Amino acid sequence: MAEDASTEGSRPVRRFDAIVVGAGQAGPSLAVRLAGAGRTVAVVERHLVGGTCVNTGCMPTKTLVASAKAAQVARRAADYGVRLTGGVRIDMRAVRDRAAAVSRNAREGNERWLATTPGVTLIRGHARFESADTLRVGDERLAAPLIFLNVGGRAVVPDMPGIRDVAVMTNTDMVALDELPRHLAVIGGSYIGLEFAQIYRRLGAEVTVVERGPRLVSREDEDVSEAIRAMLEAEGIAVRTGAECIGFAPQPQGAAVRVSCREGAPEILASHVLVAVGRRPNTDDLGLDAAGIETDGHGYIKVGEDLQTGVAGVYALGDCNGRGAFTHTSYNDYEIVAANLLDGEARQVGDRIPAYALYTDPPLGRVGMTEREARGLGRPLLVAKRPMSRVGRAVEKGETTGFMKAVVDAGTGRILGAAILGVEGDEAIHGILDAIVADLPHTFFRRAVPIHPTVSELIPTLFGDLKPVD
Repeated sequence: MAEDASTEGSRPVRRFDAIVVGAGQAGPSLAVRLAGAGRTVAVVERHLVGGTCVNTGCMPTKTLVASAKAAQVARRAADYGVRLTGGVRIDMRAVRDRAAAVSRNAREGNERWLATTPGVTLIRGHARFESADTLRVGDERLAAPLIFLNVGGRAVVPDMPGIRDVAVMTNTDMVALDELPRHLAVIGGSYIGLEFAQIYRRLGAEVTVVERGPRLVSREDEDVSEAIRAMLEAEGIAVRTGAECIGFAPQPQGAAVRVSCREGAPEILASHVLVAVGRRPNTDDLGLDAAGIETDGHGYIKVGEDLQTGVAGVYALGDCNGRGAFTHTSYNDYEIVAANLLDGEARQVGDRIPAYALYTDPPLGRVGMTEREARGLGRPLLVAKRPMSRVGRAVEKGETTGFMKAVVDAGTGRILGAAILGVEGDEAIHGILDAIVADLPHTFFRRAVPIHPTVSELIPTLFGDLKPVD
């Protein structure tokens, strides 16, 4: 079907078969798939094509992780029999430029992809609903029977005492930083904050992590949290948990950060402050009320299992729907919608097995339930745990921090969840993820003949160590 234009009153309306608002991870892929099926599609993007992942999230941060890893390996060179002279020097501008180039190349690649796909029209601007099937973008009005919202999210900067009196940064600011902080205070001891904490500690900054709760990454089991804390503290990162009264005051050297903890100094003096306490969806300026689209108390768009909102023909994908906060879940949202609309399938977002990683070094790979969540089921469980110091590949690489852990339903033999905190844990976890998706019992691994030497080869051994828990 061809794009057309019509008028309603004196204002022209450009009509498409579908409109995608936001060019993050789900939007461009869906637009290209729809165009390949003969639909005309408008992609509306008000800022940077590629969304958070490409521009301020996964790609630049993992590039920074790689630079920090190189610095750490260089410092440990003597442990591997390699002698370096002159020490390790960090060129922060070069570090920043490398991360920026990775993002830029990916963004420009996405832009070329959209520009060269027949049937796709990229429109720059901010979209707001005028009705359930009509959007205004600048002076233009766009209409379509199918509208897909892929607007992403942004960092939350809460109204803490004194926070407006000091300069604070979010992840967006951190990936553009071209100077090394003297002392970086990271407010928030979860995934984003901990990655930046380790990055900048390895690049040479003094770093303090300030967490309001009693432990880091509270979503994880306590043994995982404790191991992550010990790993970071071993690298010289100060961790302050139980900081219930966080506040800020300007100082000539930066900011004084009040830390109300049972132990340690009552405040720290930081040259730079990163706030990493959560994210919120970009849904507050879309005119959702005009279309009758509902959100929850946190601003996430309410969707059904097919990712359709309460308004027929309007879908929400990615971070803005509250059903996943990762690039891979956003992309899977696209897969679900495309399969249902174009392939006659009936896929549901609830069928997705949760999996993610914390990209510290070593990383944490996670799939399914934690042990704490599994205990909440009230079923008999089997649990196994194996230190990375007993994994040959980890010993050979000189990286033995962490452990593997698996949780199994004792009655069915099905794997409920697993964690690998250790070298290559973010890759090795996929073998367990695949077994869960295939609904295979843990005994499936007995027949596996994994490659030696790898981290994954210890997974069958891990499941061979399962024991009942109280």
